[in-house]
Amino acid sequence: MQQINLPPFDFNIKEQAGLKYIFDRLRKKFVRLTPEEFVRQHFIHFLIEHKHYPEALMANEVAISLGKLTKKCDTILYDRFLNPIMIIEYKSPRIAISQKTFDQISRYNMRLHVPWLIVSNGISHCCCKIDFAKWNYRFLQDIPDYSELKS
Repeated sequence: MQQINLPPFDFNIKEQAGLKYIFDRLRKKFVRLTPEEFVRQHFIHFLIEHKHYPEALMANEVAISLGKLTKKCDTILYDRFLNPIMIIEYKSPRIAISQKTFDQISRYNMRLHVPWLIVSNGISHCCCKIDFAKWNYRFLQDIPDYSELKS
């Protein structure tokens, strides 16, 4: 896999029928190892171990309805009442974060109305805080610690 800009960790990879699988600690199962999945597993580890996000309040591949379509959010973080508060979208390290990426996560947020959006390709990470009361948003220099999400 390509070098990424996230802390290393001891991930669990297995090979079966010539394909590689990585253990997803949120779904508690092995999933196909793709460049995007490699980023997801590293980013989840980063959030839990370095930014103190509660593992029990995170979920991967969450289905949402957008009109007649069903889409899957890569990762959603919930508050302690199980209301979604953050959507995280991952891309392969070979895919640059672009307006198209933000359009995708913004469509998901039209349904969920969360105040936090993160996009990562493992090299670049963009975090956006949305203020629905003022109808504006701001990009942060760093991914906030879980304790900072209320502010």
